[in-house]
Amino acid sequence: MTSDKLVLLGKEIKEGKGAVLELEVAKLHTRNSLKVPVIVERGKKDGPVLLLLGGVHGDESNGVAIVRDIIRKKYHKPKNGTIICIPVFNVFGYLNLSRAFPDGRDLNRIFPGSKRGSLASQFAYTFTKEIAPYVDYVLDFHTGGADRSNYPNIRCNFDEEKEFEMAKAFGAPFMMHSSYIHHSIRETIHKMGKPIILFEGGKSLHLDNEVIQCGVTGALNVMKHLGLQEGEIDIHQPTVFIKKSKWLRAPYSGIFESMIQNGEYVTKKQLIGRVSDPFGEFEKKIYAPFDGHIFGLNTAPNVYKGDAIFHISVTK
Repeated sequence: MTSDKLVLLGKEIKEGKGAVLELEVAKLHTRNSLKVPVIVERGKKDGPVLLLLGGVHGDESNGVAIVRDIIRKKYHKPKNGTIICIPVFNVFGYLNLSRAFPDGRDLNRIFPGSKRGSLASQFAYTFTKEIAPYVDYVLDFHTGGADRSNYPNIRCNFDEEKEFEMAKAFGAPFMMHSSYIHHSIRETIHKMGKPIILFEGGKSLHLDNEVIQCGVTGALNVMKHLGLQEGEIDIHQPTVFIKKSKWLRAPYSGIFESMIQNGEYVTKKQLIGRVSDPFGEFEKKIYAPFDGHIFGLNTAPNVYKGDAIFHISVTK
């Protein structure tokens, strides 16, 4: 909760004012500093501090675009409290169109970091010490991998009441129970006693306007839920709650064709895909093993036996 005085990265942000700060990532070989822009806007009245985070993985373009659009639409200017936007967290990866840091590490598997660790670990440590203590809530935007497209969904711990309420307010088509991955930002923020939810939508290195709009609308809903913005929460469809899920894997290697759309509900024994060889000698059909929602889809034209191809909800 913001108080009369808010000092972030050495800069005081007064009520009703904003600032563009810089979080230093590293010194380059050229002696220049590489810094991450941190955009802060404070309302005229006290309230919670919400952090909007994009680009933790540098190739996850939708998340960057969501935070960009939030800024472009001025939603990041709260009536109450404070909103901190970091559109491009992993600036190295973003510049290189890469998921990882230059040292090859996944930034989201190295938190809370170390002052004397690898480059990625040092940056994680700086964030953990310089930004994380000053926020009350976090909304982290991600996408699927290069060949995996995620239907828009929110991931949170259903057993954490504040996270669960935030996630419901977001209003994504799907909401998935997710435990905290060791050394992730989610785990670190959770251990600090702060609610954090994660949005997944689309795939890496690809901009999807529907996913981006879902992310922007959901973020605004969360702001209204927390009292940062005024107005009614805007949810267009009921959310499907997913307690458990499973990846269906390719039973053969070959050309993969999905017979259903991402986000679709399928029934047991329904034809959902097929794998064939490029010479027209065999075609193997894939059937749904049980009823469920498909909310993750492999978009690669070719797969190997064992590759994950459909992410499906499991209903007990």
